[in-house]
Amino acid sequence: MTRRGFLSTSALLAAPQTRVLAQTRTATAAPKRNLLASLWSPGQLAAAANGTLHPYPTARDRAPWDSLPPDARTTLIAAGEHQLKSPWEVLTATGALEFARNGNRSRYEGTRDRRRNKLQDLVIAECVEAKGRFVDEIVNGIWLTCEESFWGVPAHLGAQRARVGLPDVTEPIVELFGAETAAELAWTLYLLEPQLRGVSPLVPERIRLETERRILVPALERDFSWMGFTGGPPNNWDPWICSNWLTAALLLERDEKRRAGAVQKIVRCLDNFLNGYADDGGCDEGPGYWNRAGASLFDCLELLHQASGGALDALHQPLVHQIGLYICRAHIAGEWYTNFSDAAARLNVDGDLIYRFGRRVNDDAMMRHGAYAACLHGEKSLPGGSLSRQLPALFNLAELRRAPRAQALLRDAWMPGIGVMAARARETSVQGLYIAAEAGNNGKSHNHNDVGNFIIYSDGLPAIIDVGVETYTAKTFSPQRYEIWTMQSAFHNCPTIDGVMQSAGREFAASDVHYRQDGQSAEIRMDLAGAYPKEANLESWKRTIRLDRARNQVEISDEYSLNRAANEITLTLMTPCRVTQQTGTLVLENRARVDYDPSLTPSVEEIKLDDARLHGVWGERVYRILLRAASPARQGKWTTRISQA
Repeated sequence: MTRRGFLSTSALLAAPQTRVLAQTRTATAAPKRNLLASLWSPGQLAAAANGTLHPYPTARDRAPWDSLPPDARTTLIAAGEHQLKSPWEVLTATGALEFARNGNRSRYEGTRDRRRNKLQDLVIAECVEAKGRFVDEIVNGIWLTCEESFWGVPAHLGAQRARVGLPDVTEPIVELFGAETAAELAWTLYLLEPQLRGVSPLVPERIRLETERRILVPALERDFSWMGFTGGPPNNWDPWICSNWLTAALLLERDEKRRAGAVQKIVRCLDNFLNGYADDGGCDEGPGYWNRAGASLFDCLELLHQASGGALDALHQPLVHQIGLYICRAHIAGEWYTNFSDAAARLNVDGDLIYRFGRRVNDDAMMRHGAYAACLHGEKSLPGGSLSRQLPALFNLAELRRAPRAQALLRDAWMPGIGVMAARARETSVQGLYIAAEAGNNGKSHNHNDVGNFIIYSDGLPAIIDVGVETYTAKTFSPQRYEIWTMQSAFHNCPTIDGVMQSAGREFAASDVHYRQDGQSAEIRMDLAGAYPKEANLESWKRTIRLDRARNQVEISDEYSLNRAANEITLTLMTPCRVTQQTGTLVLENRARVDYDPSLTPSVEEIKLDDARLHGVWGERVYRILLRAASPARQGKWTTRISQA
């Protein structure tokens, strides 16, 4: 088919069911490539796991640390000094029980995160300064961490037979933050082993002992659901955990056979993850989770490349390149990204990681966008994240600051594997309208019931939005997930028929999906009827979303047919803008103008936001525009046009 012709994709397949942990992704029609296994033999993997990984200078390798930019050195030492003045917070049993008792996970996780950040700041400060004044407090942090009953978070204890509550120390499980802790301790020992041994030779041994029993042994001997050996394709848990497991195995595992076995199993896990991706590399978890999906895949592949002296190289593979490019395709303007599923609309992305990913796949657009994002909050911004990411970023800092910068402003994007399109009025410019829309199904990882949803930005600012997700609680990943308003189609830019909303599950999907674009327009067409249960009495709901570049206008055409008459049909539009009503028109502050069908009656609801996560993106409130049709005909068509105010 020509580029200007219609492209069609069948309804996407998906497999997760709502449960305590959302660990599977939408399954695409792509065959099981087992890409990495096809590239590398067991012998090559074993050779890479030779225990000689040395990718970054240790604290005793002074020249690279002394060569860091002076402002960075000053800031990093000051962060360590600040941590010397603060006490170690206590993780209590009753704090851990909060998740089981009332669903709150933020307080315990906040305390835990501050402990990890304190240790990391102290480690980096000692590496930069190398005077020994941070070492004792580092040892305190290591010892306290090793004394913790569980390195992960209470919300993830559902994988234990004892279920959520307090951790059962007799059943070690491997989840996100336990694995991340293992990697943090592994890097700490890598950087500072002589200094730690000088305090006590038991400190390095304690790190190895605790990491072995908590992570290395259970990960090698057990198959956890996040590994993807059963059920649907795994989600971001797979590469995220694998990147930390791989770090710990390469740096801490002393048994050669076990180290080789770990590397081989990790590669199988990564293949399971890659098998769930279509060739377009689209991430159905959204750009916020790309940071721990595609980006963690990069972490893994880079580690394997380093450990093998370059012999294991998968970053030249087209699929890996496309997975990296997703973050550019999801970019709107500045900090704004398309935020379908549980992603936030405003992101502080890891610019250094995007830059290094782009450098390894020879993609200038990724490199420029990474350099832009890294300096978005100031020329002397410093990298954060875990030690696994902070270390390469620090030694890339000088290059990154010199690199050409330009935010990714692609004119068009179409990812049929996840049913997402995006288009803007003018390439390389935030001026004018931007549209993103999704087809797909309601069985995605971190799913919202939102087939047919769309967002519109005006001059790089949000006008019609996907609200996103509130702070995670026990309810978020439970059978009650879709009782949360942000998960419901009635609070996305979707139709509601007699109060009936879309249903969750891979079977509730768009059909007859078509996409096309050219210099004048871009559009997606789909039938939404399959996303609704039979109670909606929908025979068809054909939605076309079209950006007219010449007119700088988005047109949404909804043509429906009911099996029997309805009392009311409602079209929803979510916006962060105050709405002024005029005859046949709604004005969204100075950003957009909505012209609706005269047969529809508009109303506006204010939704106050008391959730910290949503408040941080949208402020104190958002607005829900309802375009109602009372006693509509069994067949009808409405057109809504959105232009700049």
